[in-house]
Amino acid sequence: MSPPVDSVFPDPSRCPLCGGDNRCAMEIERDTGEAQPPCWCVDANFSPELFARIPTEARGQACICAACVAEALRVRETD
Repeated sequence: MSPPVDSVFPDPSRCPLCGGDNRCAMEIERDTGEAQPPCWCVDANFSPELFARIPTEARGQACICAACVAEALRVRETD
């Protein structure tokens, strides 16, 4: 995975690690005004190491995508 192009204002609909669509239910609801089911991330396991990879300017601005969470878990299980 390659990091997204840096920007002054991270796109909240894009993963801050890979730049892919993060499918954040809260962001979809904010954009559309339509109620969404609970976000996939409610049941996800985010390691401190994964959070540490988020660029400082993107912290708290955008959600990590399911693919990056799955990859981090796969790598962690093989270590």
